[in-house]
Amino acid sequence: MTPDQITLVETSFAHALPVADVVATLFYNRLFEIAPEVRALFSEDMREQRRNLMQMLNVTVHGLSNLDRLVPMVEALGRRHAGYGVQATHYQVVGAALLWTLDHSLGALFTPEVEDAWTVAYTLLAGTMQAGAVQASVALVA
Repeated sequence: MTPDQITLVETSFAHALPVADVVATLFYNRLFEIAPEVRALFSEDMREQRRNLMQMLNVTVHGLSNLDRLVPMVEALGRRHAGYGVQATHYQVVGAALLWTLDHSLGALFTPEVEDAWTVAYTLLAGTMQAGAVQASVALVA
């Protein structure tokens, strides 16, 4: 990611934080709408999950400028998610739900440049999580 892309992700996310629960609710509603099969991966009470999502997004967004520290955390997150039953195909729908949520949460602030920056960030993070998931499956075989 370029420094400008990192700045765009950080500044746009700062606008979402004051309404974090609304943003997280929009995200999960959209995710379950476009991929209803993933609903079974979550508990009925989504309050904690919404908090966890926004907390993890906050950590990752602010870690984009220090990938040496961020990558091991995101790989570990991928390993945990593999244990929850997350499949490689789920990452695409999560990315689509995230971009949709940002578009609907940020409105006019979600410019094409901001969308591109978030796409690059999500692609990086999803790839890192998937690498962590592969590590988890390799460890099970070994």
